[in-house]
Parts: sequence; C-alpha cells; structure tokens
Amino acid sequence: MRLVILDNYDLASEWAAKYICNRIIQFRPGQDRYFTLGLPTGLPRNHPESYHSYMWNNFFKHIDIDPNNAHILDGNATDLQAECDAFEKKIKEAGGIDLFVGGIGPDGHIAFNEPGSSLVSRTRLKTLAMDTILANAKYFDGDLSKVPTMALTVGVGTVMDAREVMILITGAHKAFALYKAIEEGVNHMWTVSAFQQHPRTIFVCDEDATLELRVKTVKYFKGLMHVHNKLVDPLYSMKEGN
Repeated sequence: MRLVILDNYDLASEWAAKYICNRIIQFRPGQDRYFTLGLPTGLPRNHPESYHSYMWNNFFKHIDIDPNNAHILDGNATDLQAECDAFEKKIKEAGGIDLFVGGIGPDGHIAFNEPGSSLVSRTRLKTLAMDTILANAKYFDGDLSKVPTMALTVGVGTVMDAREVMILITGAHKAFALYKAIEEGVNHMWTVSAFQQHPRTIFVCDEDATLELRVKTVKYFKGLMHVHNKLVDPLYSMKEGN
C-alpha cells in the first residue's frame, strides 16, 4: 500500500492526474488493447448532477474517446438489477479494470458502498445514508427533497478485483476516514479499509487529510516521496509510449 501526501488539494490532484496519464501510456493502448479505467456510480442519466452528466461535461467531451467505450451505469434503466449485472459482464469482457479511481466520504464509504456494506459486494442498487444525502445537498440547492436517496454503484468486491486502485482523499473533514483506512483494521463500517488487503492500492491525499494520523505514520510515508515522485516524473507522452 502506498500513501502519497501532498501539501494541498491542487498538488494532490495534479499528482494523481500525472500518475493516471503515465499508467495509461505505459499500458500502450491500441485499437484492440484498451486501458480500462474504473469509475464508481450512476444516477439518472439526464440529471444535471448525475455522474453521467459530470463525466461528459468535465472529461469525456474534452478527450479523444469513442462514446461506445464509455460505460456508465444508467439509473434510468427499466430493470436496475439487469443493468448492474450487465455492467459486471462488460467489465469482465473488457478484461477487468486496470486502474480504479475513486474518492471517499467522511464516513469512509467508497463509491456508494455505505457503512455496513458487504466487503465482497458487486454492482448493485444501494440506499444512501443520510450523511451522504446531506453531503450531496449542496449540488441540489440545499433542497434535501431533490437529492436522490438511492444510486447504482460498483461493489467493494468489484473494486477489489481491479488490478490497481487509487483513492483520493482531501480535506480535514475526511481525516478520520483516512485514519480508519490506514491505521486501523479492516471493517465493513469503513468500507475504504478493505483496500488494506488489495495488492496495489495507492492513497493520494493532502496535508489536511492527515490530521488524524500518527506523526510517525505521516513521517514514514513522507520519507518515501522521493520514491513516489518517480512514478510521475518524468511525465510520459503517447509518442514515447509507442
């Protein structure tokens, strides 16, 4: 397990972006060789705050990607269980997830695997905890009645099957969750803690997120930054990768 600690949110975001870029290029993707990037959840497709809308507006429409190669859970599907089963099948047909990228909530949930979720769960419909609903109210003008109470999400087991997992954790409000993820044992009440048992997990955080960690823990991982920075420096290009 790696814990990469940067000074602030912007630097943590930049480091993570460079790492993802290098991982894709090192993979040498081609017409018949796809790098599969895992992304976690799905609300109704046409909702302005849905994951589908967010990803298209902030990422997919800015890059050269075939829309047919972007698979996002459809919360408007007639049969939600069939949608979840089909998503798992697509992951398997693609050869699995090479790199899963996700964040956590202050309660340590990964994707929408709320506290108490099974650590071997698969993609499914999940009821959202009140803390998650409250946290997302800011995207709905503070109106709780507009916040979805359920969502489709990959399961903890789905993410554990990825060849590599990157978790981004920033802000003092997530410091206790990072503490639970790093310094305590695996616990289904803090689903992010499951990734202690993944062979290739990398946590990327800012200084504020480390406030609940032991000083010794922070010093240890900061002492490895010269190793971690070799993962993003140099920054590769597609020309070099090919």
